[in-house]
Amino acid sequence: MKLIRFGESGKEKPGLLLDDGRRIEATGATVDYDENFFDSGGLEKLRQWSAENSGKAPEIDPETRLGSPVARPSKLLCIGLNFSDHAAETNTPLPEEPVLFSKATSALSGPFDKIIIPRGSEQTDWEVEIAVVIGKRASYITEEEAPAHIAGYVLHNDVSERSFQKDRGGQWVKGKSADSFAPLGPFMATADEIADVNNLPMWLTLNGEKMQDGNTSNLIFNIPHIVSYLSQFMSLLPGDIISTGTPAGVGMGMNPPRYLRPGDVVELGIEGLGSSRQDVVAYGS
Repeated sequence: MKLIRFGESGKEKPGLLLDDGRRIEATGATVDYDENFFDSGGLEKLRQWSAENSGKAPEIDPETRLGSPVARPSKLLCIGLNFSDHAAETNTPLPEEPVLFSKATSALSGPFDKIIIPRGSEQTDWEVEIAVVIGKRASYITEEEAPAHIAGYVLHNDVSERSFQKDRGGQWVKGKSADSFAPLGPFMATADEIADVNNLPMWLTLNGEKMQDGNTSNLIFNIPHIVSYLSQFMSLLPGDIISTGTPAGVGMGMNPPRYLRPGDVVELGIEGLGSSRQDVVAYGS
């Protein structure tokens, strides 16, 4: 299944993207795609509901805004420097263990919402990533157990302010958490929709120019390892999101560096997870 959330920001409702391209409301199946939904067997109930109601459920106007396909989770975690080519372009040694940082969940936005350059920013950057959605509480699980705890996968643009991230002291979270810095979607694909999550082409363009061209096969730490690893330090709750890293081609790695400016257009996609587009605007515009 492909889960979507639609409607005005902050008032999104649950829906489904069907194989024939129709978008239907799923309010008859659940209130939202949140922790309670995933924790209570919501995916299986939704699957059954869809089989019985997809032909008669109200359709969503194609022009309706899409929000993040997952309601604000308890945690939005990210893995840094998880592609060897990205580590190289940033002149950083390959990590011996996954590099963990977080983004504020208030950074979540829809796949076609605007990226807002923060006040005082000169180094707002882009990063195409595949993100994992946790489906079942995970604590001290093994790598072999990890797939059973994954609900699905989603496209994520890990927008970053590099000066806030690197030059302002403390943790990376300051450069990762501005409003609009986590466009998610257009949909969450359930795990069964993805035949091989370890071999998915991924790309990003800026104003039509290809910037990133990678594949999940090049992850240094693969997804089961990441989920297992993080569960050793904290409980991963249903609906939590883990973004797994970006390939080379970010603005910070260019010579000279290239950063987002008002009027730019960012487009990105991952095979099986759709594509998204964000227009870039200045704060307060």
